[in-house]
This record gives sequence, structure tokens and C-alpha cells, in this order.
Amino acid sequence: MATPQIWSNVGIVIQSALGSTQVIDSISKANPGVLAYQGADPTNGAYILLTVQGMTQVDGRVFRIANVNAGANTLELEGENTTSYDTFASGTMQVVTFGTTLSVATDLQASGGEFEFIDVTTIHDTVRKQIPGPASPAVYTLENLWDVSDAGLIALKAASDAKAQRCVRFNFSTGQKLVFNGYIGATLLPTGNAQDKVVTSAAITMFGKPSVYST
Repeated sequence: MATPQIWSNVGIVIQSALGSTQVIDSISKANPGVLAYQGADPTNGAYILLTVQGMTQVDGRVFRIANVNAGANTLELEGENTTSYDTFASGTMQVVTFGTTLSVATDLQASGGEFEFIDVTTIHDTVRKQIPGPASPAVYTLENLWDVSDAGLIALKAASDAKAQRCVRFNFSTGQKLVFNGYIGATLLPTGNAQDKVVTSAAITMFGKPSVYST
């Protein structure tokens, strides 16, 4: 039986820094995908943000890395099966530092991610045919206690003002993790009802797909 996940003791951490840009030489079509890079060797278990042309399925995404081979300058994209992905053309990677904690979230809702279906019915068919098209971007909306001294809220507001992407990681008490990259919308405007807590909302729109890890 699966272990139920509870929205309790969940950590939300936000990118506080990105490492220097490193050129990617190749990403293999394999399970898991193997990435060849130039420059300094990252550490096993680190997270990297990819900016990629060609293999669009990994562009703008965050991955945890494993089996770094310093001699060969290669690493594995942990758990990512790239066998059927498009062919890599060029790209860069940056090591992500998750150093800012959001500690005032009280509610979290997800929306988006619905697939559009493309009609491929011909004049010869008697029943309409559809194939999956692109999915709409997934959006997380967070309600937070209004505390303008909270480091996480400050980071979200700064990213929103700069119209900049930030990497975000959810850490569940079971050890499972969800990590993604996205654009932030946060005004830090206080809202609420009479005699109730003062809250402020923030939205994170994913840029690409998330990555998930069981530990």
C-alpha cells in the first residue's frame, strides 16, 4: 500500500543562487540520460538547471544528478529516461543552490496541466479522432501569512518584480521531492476577512515539466 502524503511538515525552498554557466557537449538518449559537460565538476546529489536547444523535453527543467564522472566530464540526469526525446543540439547547465525557505505558506492549490487535443479526423472516418497536443502550464497558487520579513516571501517578490524564473523544491516528510522551475507572481499585498489572519498570495507558473524523486 502506498504511503499517504500529508500536507504537514512540508518544506518549500527557493533558489538563492545559480552557479556559473557551463557548456553542455551532449545529452544521450538513454535511461537515464547521460550529460557531457565542460568546466567544473558538480557534486552527486546536486541540482542543475538546463537551458537546451534540440532536446526540448529537458529545456528549462531542474534535475538532480548522479554518477558524476570527473575524468570523463559526464553525469546522469537521475531517473530521467531520454530514450525517446528529441536530439540534443546545444545547451548549458547551472548548479542550483536552494538556500531560501518559505515558512509562511498556509494553503497550496495546483491548476493547469490539462492537455489540448488535436483533431486529426479525415473525411474517411465515421468517428472523430484526436491526438494529445501540448499541455497548458501548471500553476501553483500559495496563500501565505502576511509577514514581510519572511525570506521566502521576499525572494518571491524580488523574482516577480524582475520577471525572473526561480527554481523551487517541495520536500515532503516521507523524503519524496518535487522540483521545478517557473515564473513568479507576488505582490505582497495583504488580504483577508475581519477578525481573521492577514494573508498574501503568490503564484508560480512552471516553465516546462517538474522532476520528482522518491527520496
